[in-house]
Amino acid sequence: MNGRLIVFEGVEGCGKTSQMQLCQEWLQNLGISVVVTREPGGTPLGLDLRRLLLDAENKTIFNTTELLLYAADRSQHVEQKLKPNLEKGNIILCDRYTDSTIAYQGYGRGLDINLIKQLNAIATGGLESDLTLWLDVDIEVGLSRKRADNDIADRIELEAIAFHRRVQQGYSQLQASQEKIVRIDASLNKEAVQKMIQTTLSDRLKGWNYV
Repeated sequence: MNGRLIVFEGVEGCGKTSQMQLCQEWLQNLGISVVVTREPGGTPLGLDLRRLLLDAENKTIFNTTELLLYAADRSQHVEQKLKPNLEKGNIILCDRYTDSTIAYQGYGRGLDINLIKQLNAIATGGLESDLTLWLDVDIEVGLSRKRADNDIADRIELEAIAFHRRVQQGYSQLQASQEKIVRIDASLNKEAVQKMIQTTLSDRLKGWNYV
């Protein structure tokens, strides 16, 4: 595969959506073909799964059921969206990938992390990100940003603060153990965060022969 998979990760309200949009515009101005996608919901089937997973009214989804639904979304996404675009040589900006499942369902829900890694391997067919940008922001700051946006809180955002703290701990542990995960200080203003992202990506793009 000739393309590259760049994943944006982080807790609720870390700014992934706006930073991905700015990053897409920057890359396109460089003449690079970019595809933006997300998990869950990067395919038509994934949109249905996303509605099930994030609907705040679905209060009886068990933890293992949740894990398997995310895996189903990922399997469809990899085959229908990620692999075809990587084969075309596109740069893919993906909102969440395998590390989200480890952070949220592993650390957050307390499910077996080795089991999650096995499911991730099955769902992805071994496809890993080329670079993961962890937008690190304090839990309270992230959640307050979400409230300020006047968004209707989804099922995950409504979880107790202790859950979100465990998720944050999960990301910290993952970043400490994987060189491909780069921490971005997402507590800064939008322009400063984007500058950090562009600096990180500029070096990678040269190494990948995109610029």
